[in-house]
Amino acid sequence: MRDGAVAVVGDKDSVLAFKAIGLDVFPVEGDIQARETVHTLARSYSVIFVTEKVAIAAETYIKRYKARAYPVIVPIPSAEGSLHLGLDGINANVEKAIGANVLADNKED
Repeated sequence: MRDGAVAVVGDKDSVLAFKAIGLDVFPVEGDIQARETVHTLARSYSVIFVTEKVAIAAETYIKRYKARAYPVIVPIPSAEGSLHLGLDGINANVEKAIGANVLADNKED
């Protein structure tokens, strides 16, 4: 595994901008290519940012890697907008850790 290596996986419109800041970019089309790419990159990258659609497509692999120190796989919104997958994951982890979701928006309408 390359120390500090960071990859970004997702649809072309969502990931190309990350190339400008020096990250390794892997545009994918379709669920099968998304799963295969995440699985392959997990062997050589420390951090992998994936669009939320890729995170859904590669959910099985991502769950497997959560138990390991590396790679860290982080869902990010795509150019189309957020599915709130990343925030939902943070909320679930906070609730698991302290027994209550202190980050939830509890505003009454």
